[in-house]
Amino acid sequence: MIQFLGEYNCKIDAKGRLRLPAQLLKQLGAEAAEGFVLNRGFEQCLVLYPRQAWDLISSDIQKLNQYVKKNRDFVRYFFRGATELDLDSNSRLLFPRTLLDYASVNKELVLFAYFDKIEIWSKESYEALMNDEPTDFDSLAEEVMGSLNNNNDKNGGAEVS
Repeated sequence: MIQFLGEYNCKIDAKGRLRLPAQLLKQLGAEAAEGFVLNRGFEQCLVLYPRQAWDLISSDIQKLNQYVKKNRDFVRYFFRGATELDLDSNSRLLFPRTLLDYASVNKELVLFAYFDKIEIWSKESYEALMNDEPTDFDSLAEEVMGSLNNNNDKNGGAEVS
């Protein structure tokens, strides 16, 4: 499974094409040939999944009970706008205008790559999000990550140095 890493400032051309940075292409390796799925993200960004990662997510979602209205609502919203994409001969992806509009992506954008996905943000939205960093990031880190190693010490968290 791919483990992406990196933050990339990029530009999209007038036709909605983005050339993936060489470092991301290197991380993708042979999986680039399998294609991608582009989807709406949770905070008005787009998310680009390699096909293998998308198939795993789809498999998990398929396990939801379709007789439960909340589940059906989630499935409809989650898959809304999902689009298959393939790299062209110049390592570019052609994004649908409707998805670019959803994320307010015009010309400049930021690719934020982590785990098995790449978030695509308008440069302005990404900078606004990152400039709103919590003043108590250490408390947030403790709250989110502290319980992962709760067996390592009596206080419910492992000390990281």
